[in-house]
Amino acid sequence: MQTAHELFIHELNDMLDGEQKVLEALGEMAGESASPELRKNFEQHRQQTENQVERLREALDSIGEEPETTECRGIMGLKEEHDTFKEQDPSPDLMDVFNVGAGIKTERYEISAYESLIQLAKQMRHKQAEKLLNQNLKEEQQALRKLEQLSKKLKPEEPGMGEEEMEEAPRRGARGAARRGRRIA
Repeated sequence: MQTAHELFIHELNDMLDGEQKVLEALGEMAGESASPELRKNFEQHRQQTENQVERLREALDSIGEEPETTECRGIMGLKEEHDTFKEQDPSPDLMDVFNVGAGIKTERYEISAYESLIQLAKQMRHKQAEKLLNQNLKEEQQALRKLEQLSKKLKPEEPGMGEEEMEEAPRRGARGAARRGRRIA
């Protein structure tokens, strides 16, 4: 790889593969969701992701390129992390908490990838590709906000701490921070 154009093509194909992997994962996560609200969120984002895949294909077409087979190792790693956690047979409520966190990680990864792609598109004056990528970026940012809101609502049924320990934990945190000379806001 020697040119920015080659890098742009590589990154578009990498993101295309990543979004295709995300499509599969969103279907799986929707099926695992104990929370109806979370299931609906994953199903809605799956529909958006189908459109994002199409936009990535259009972006490649707009610069006269065809999709090439590649493997998005970043998304693949996030998927492996999910599968490894699932092998531990977590309770449904913990699976929901984990999946929201995994979704947030994935959205942040995708947002960073799109920001980099948009920067390259601007530098090379690929206006149509830039426009398509910006649409994907906005949807990913919206999906991140929704997941962050959901994460505040989901609570594990069994926190693993007794009631007394749960009440004590914030005080211990404050005392520990004070001992280390830090302020807690």
